[in-house]
Amino acid sequence: MPRPSAAVYRRRRLVVVIGLILFVAAIGVGIWLLIAKPWAAADASPEPTSSSSQTPSTTPTTDAESPSPSPSAEQTPAIVACEAKDVEVTAVTDAESYAAGVLPKLSISLTNKGTKDCTLDVGSTTQVFTISSGADVWWRSTDCQENPSSMIATLTAGTTVTSKDPVTWDRTRSSVETCDQENRQRAPGGGASYHVEVSIGGFTSLTTTQILLY
Repeated sequence: MPRPSAAVYRRRRLVVVIGLILFVAAIGVGIWLLIAKPWAAADASPEPTSSSSQTPSTTPTTDAESPSPSPSAEQTPAIVACEAKDVEVTAVTDAESYAAGVLPKLSISLTNKGTKDCTLDVGSTTQVFTISSGADVWWRSTDCQENPSSMIATLTAGTTVTSKDPVTWDRTRSSVETCDQENRQRAPGGGASYHVEVSIGGFTSLTTTQILLY
């Protein structure tokens, strides 16, 4: 059998060498994949950077008009609740003295002494008339009050307002236990002196208003 020629040996060596080179290259690629792990970026979302949420800025042109600012709370302040130092409360009666059988009608005067408008609950829920003779409290408007209600009103700075619907005192002694009784104790007349105090919205009159019953 004839021996292979030298050219055949050279071709065989070249094939072996190329095979070795490809084998070594494959091992190197495999090692790099294990270390670098490039697929991790596809599985996990990238961490946001400080600039990722910012919109790229553009240089404003001289032709662009700036938007007009909206009114702020400081420019249009809301009307706040009234404070005791700004509100003067006074009990008002329709007369100073009352003949026998005449029932006193009671109202409220409110003055905003402040420099700004303010709001106050002027509903019957917050109104309390108290009538006393000396230290003896004869009547409170809330003892037998029915269907009280709230009403928020704005008091204009520097003005005085008076309630339109007066509260009537029936000239008897009030009590939550005797509201339905017809024979409640009647207040003595004959020129007897009584004092009317009122509070509204948590503010109480600093003085009382005197009335005389006959």
